[in-house]
Parts: sequence; structure tokens; C-alpha cells
Amino acid sequence: MAGGVGLFPVAPGTAGAVAGVGLFVLLGDLPAPLYLLTLVAFIALAVWASERAGRAFGGDGDDSRIVIDEVVGQLAALAPLAPGRATPALVVTGFVAFRVLDVWKPGPIGRAERSLAGGLGVVMDDVLAGVLAGVLVGVLVLAGFGAGAS
Repeated sequence: MAGGVGLFPVAPGTAGAVAGVGLFVLLGDLPAPLYLLTLVAFIALAVWASERAGRAFGGDGDDSRIVIDEVVGQLAALAPLAPGRATPALVVTGFVAFRVLDVWKPGPIGRAERSLAGGLGVVMDDVLAGVLAGVLVGVLVLAGFGAGAS
């Protein structure tokens, strides 16, 4: 539930992604290797927590109250901005790209959701959506969008 964010009455997944942006604000100045190590640790925690929450909620699917997967997906989408490359425009781009891919679930994202069980299935589609959104953000960073701004 990511600190209760999953109980948000409207669009809890989007609320979870917003929580991910908030967490990025706290972690975004970490050196890139430490940011990535922290992200991997959060993904492992998310798989474990999603598995337990799914059982506690009486199902084996992605219950709407489970939003830690959106948190880690959003952190993956914003990874190219760590450290110190975040601008409001790039953060918004990463947020929107992640949410579009998370909802649309094209190709490997949808396959991951359908083929992986339990907490791994709950989390990995969001991680893949985040990685794909992160590729877009990384291309924009390499192209110089947001350079010189902070």
C-alpha cells in the first residue's frame, strides 16, 4: 500500500506514481551507482511486500491497493535523472511516460503481467514500464533537453 497511498479513493496507481516522484526528490542526488543499488533494493522489497499484501487481501493478482509497484516503476523511469539532472519538465515527462506505459502495457510489459505470478508479476510489469520510460528520459537527457536548468 506504500504507506497507505493505495487507499487513495481515486486512481491509486497514479497516487503511487506521485509517491514515487516524492521519493525521487529525496534520492535523486545520490550518485548513480548508489541510486541504482537503492532501486534494486526497493524492487526486491516491492516484490516481497506485494506477495504478502496480495495474500492478505485474499487474492493473487494486482490488487488496486498495492501501489509499491508504481513507486518503484516511477523510480526506474526517473533513474536517468540521478544525480542532479532533474528538471521539472524531465520529471513530468518521466511521470507521464511511465503512467502511459503502465496503463497501456504494450509488448513485454503486458506479457510480464500475464506470465509472472505473485509479487514478481505485480512488480515486474511496472519495472519494465519504468525502464522503457527511463529510456525516453535518458534519450532526452543525452539530447540536451533540460541542460543548464535545475
